[in-house]
Amino acid sequence: MKRMPPEAIQQVAAYFQVLAEPTRLRILNLLREHEYNVGELAQACGYTAANVSRHLSLMTKHGIVAREERGTSVYFRIADGQVDELCDLVCGNIASRMQAASAVHQAFKAML
Repeated sequence: MKRMPPEAIQQVAAYFQVLAEPTRLRILNLLREHEYNVGELAQACGYTAANVSRHLSLMTKHGIVAREERGTSVYFRIADGQVDELCDLVCGNIASRMQAASAVHQAFKAML
């Protein structure tokens, strides 16, 4: 992010805002397994099809997911493999921090 122009920073912030919503992360987590249509995603997530459709529309707009029409259905998949890598990186970082915090907590418990 060295010397990024303000316009680029706005784009990066918008991208992270899309990923900052738990519902969208749940949808992306399912799409890591395979392609789904809106109805299948809604059922798997426990949300309404309209809600899932709004989230998919936003993620499609930002290039995170891709849509493909097949007959009367539209299927969605992760369009950018780097989203998987980014999520894995963030999850690994959080797991490491939680593990370190747990070790500190255990050390204090042992002192009591």
